[in-house]
Amino acid sequence: MCRKPIVPVLVSALLISLVVLPTFAKTKEEKDAELAAKVKTEIAKLGTGPEARIEVKLRDKTKLKGYISKVGEESFVIADAKTGVETEMAYPNVTQAKGKHLTKGQWIAIGVTAAVLIGIIVFLNWYEYNS
Repeated sequence: MCRKPIVPVLVSALLISLVVLPTFAKTKEEKDAELAAKVKTEIAKLGTGPEARIEVKLRDKTKLKGYISKVGEESFVIADAKTGVETEMAYPNVTQAKGKHLTKGQWIAIGVTAAVLIGIIVFLNWYEYNS
């Protein structure tokens, strides 16, 4: 009586291990390609110019700070804001990229907060004046 429920569980576990688990196992090259694609999309979001500030961490553990001056298909160029020295970086060499700008959602949140605060101040002044 105990053996019957165990058989479907074991068959299910075997099928899961044969079908689902290999999809989670990625090679180092696949992980690197995904990371490079992610870095490329993040850099494309930032744009170029002095307002596109960025800090990147490279595979050799070095860090670069500056702004994005050029963006290409295989690489991008970081310019140091103080010295103007430009360094070309290939996307696969970057392990982490942090943009230093506010997103559209953050700007909207700042605007809504400012509008609410102004509204409260105006209401309090109006209430004080009419009482």
